[in-house]
Amino acid sequence: MKLFYTNSFKKDFKKLPDLIQNRTTQKIKLLVKNLSHPSLRVKKVQKYDGILEGTINKNYRILFQITSDSIIFLRIGKHNILEQI
Repeated sequence: MKLFYTNSFKKDFKKLPDLIQNRTTQKIKLLVKNLSHPSLRVKKVQKYDGILEGTINKNYRILFQITSDSIIFLRIGKHNILEQI
């Protein structure tokens, strides 16, 4: 599975505290291995067709899309990140 990161995701990621950056890296590895892992709490975003969200911790979430051979990471941030798509 190929991983792609949008420019928006990269900018968001750089602004995160170091602890959240480390946690995000761990969660991405977990997501690649097991999309249905309970700690990720992956679900479809109702507002946007084809976009999924996963939990980094109780305050941060990650937005992504899955294609046949890749995962595209769109945004990362606090819970209001959905309004910034």
